[in-house]
Amino acid sequence: MRMSKDLEAAKKCMIDGGYTCVVMKDAQGYTSVERGVKPLIDWLDEGIDLSGFSAADKVIGNGAAMLYVLLGVKEIYTPVISRPAKTTLKSYGIRLFFDECVEGIVNRAGTGPCPMEDVVKGIENPEEALLAIRQKLRELRGM
Repeated sequence: MRMSKDLEAAKKCMIDGGYTCVVMKDAQGYTSVERGVKPLIDWLDEGIDLSGFSAADKVIGNGAAMLYVLLGVKEIYTPVISRPAKTTLKSYGIRLFFDECVEGIVNRAGTGPCPMEDVVKGIENPEEALLAIRQKLRELRGM
């Protein structure tokens, strides 16, 4: 299985441009340097239709995987993916290319699990995952 031209372009753009995540389709693209799930939440909130887009993302945990399902991307490249995220993406038919699969994504401090992956543990419905992620983001911001 080979990457599409769009996915190759997204991967190259992410690496060469120093982005955290890039989505592309037919030379149209969106990029972000924001960390975590923020760019995905922003694109959802802005109502940007990413159906059929190819995505490159630095790290994908299961929280991000659920958001990519909601965004409608068709394929993803990532250097690092968690096992739960891999399972989610495969179950929704999203083509996946990765360099390393790990048991779970670790938080930025390296002291425990990523809060976004942790909050969706046991959730299989992407809409429910989105609600849990939004609530966790509010908690982390102290709101």
